Amino acid sequence: MPAWALRLDVALFYLLNVRLANPQFDIIMPFLTDLDNWRVVIALGLVALLVLGGKKGRVAVLLLIITVAVTDQTSSHLIKPLVERMRPCNALPDVRLLVGCSGAFSFPSSHACNLFGAAVIFWRLYPAVSPLFFLIAGMGAYSRVYVGVHYPSDVLAGAVLGVGCAWLVVVLTKPLLSRLLRAK
Repeated sequence: MPAWALRLDVALFYLLNVRLANPQFDIIMPFLTDLDNWRVVIALGLVALLVLGGKKGRVAVLLLIITVAVTDQTSSHLIKPLVERMRPCNALPDVRLLVGCSGAFSFPSSHACNLFGAAVIFWRLYPAVSPLFFLIAGMGAYSRVYVGVHYPSDVLAGAVLGVGCAWLVVVLTKPLLSRLLRAK
């Protein structure tokens, strides 16, 4: 990353992590960013799609599983080891750290990658509710910077990667999806 871009990224990090800090977000963002707080909601959502969503719901679950597998593996096991970027909580002074600081690499944000990948699947299959899922993805990405564990460029790259991976899944499965959704 060029020096000017790194300086901008660090300045944006401190703006979002320190300067815009407030007591309400200090409670909301650690809760929002912790996957353990969402496991039941995610499980219930998947069950609802499978049971109540009909064929389209089952296709959505299939695509979500494929997409999150692709986004997570690409971000966590391919790109992070290649880039080896330290998290801001491990690299910068005066970080407001509101959650534990992992020793894992930072770039790209797997949270943002997975959330934006899932949002694209919902956009493709349920366009009327997709703004809600993009809002959730955006808040999840922002929470990673706010709690001190990612730089803004980490979440931006994660969002772009998630959208790209999900779009690829949609394009590659389009013939299969057309048949599944048409078949009685």
